[in-house]
Amino acid sequence: MSITQAMCTSFKVQLLLGEHDLIDDALRIALFTSSADLSAGTTVYSANGSSGSTRVEVANGSGYTTKGELLGSKNVQGNSTSGVFTAADPTWTAASFTARGALIYNDDKSDKAIAVLNFGGDFTVSNGTFKIVFPAQTKDTAIIRID
Repeated sequence: MSITQAMCTSFKVQLLLGEHDLIDDALRIALFTSSADLSAGTTVYSANGSSGSTRVEVANGSGYTTKGELLGSKNVQGNSTSGVFTAADPTWTAASFTARGALIYNDDKSDKAIAVLNFGGDFTVSNGTFKIVFPAQTKDTAIIRID
C-alpha cells in the first residue's frame, strides 16, 4: 500500500463541471495509516482507503474521530496566474495515534475526494497535539492550486 500526494483526478473533472464549492461546502480532512492506498485515482473518502476491507483510517478515539476534521477559514483567491485554496491548519488535541497521510474530501458532495497528502513518513503523537500546517497560499505552494 502507498500514499501518493496528488490532487485527485476525479476532483479536477468535477471542478470543471461545477460540482464543488470550496467555500460553502463542508470540506473535511481524514488521517490515514501507512497501510492506506491513496493516490490521484482516489475518488471518494472511505475509512478503508481506496480499496480493501481493512480499516486504514486512523482509529476512532484517542483524540481522533472517524471522518476527520472539518476545514475552517477556507479561502480561494487568485495568485499570479493560478487559483489557490487554503484553510485553517487542522488540529487534533489530546491525541494519541500515528498517521502517514491525509485525504481532503467534500462531505457535502457524497464524500468526493479532493486531494491526497503524504506526510513523507509516519508521525506519532502521544497524548498531545497533532497539527497539519498548510503551506502558504501561493501559486507554487498552496495545498490546492490550479495553474
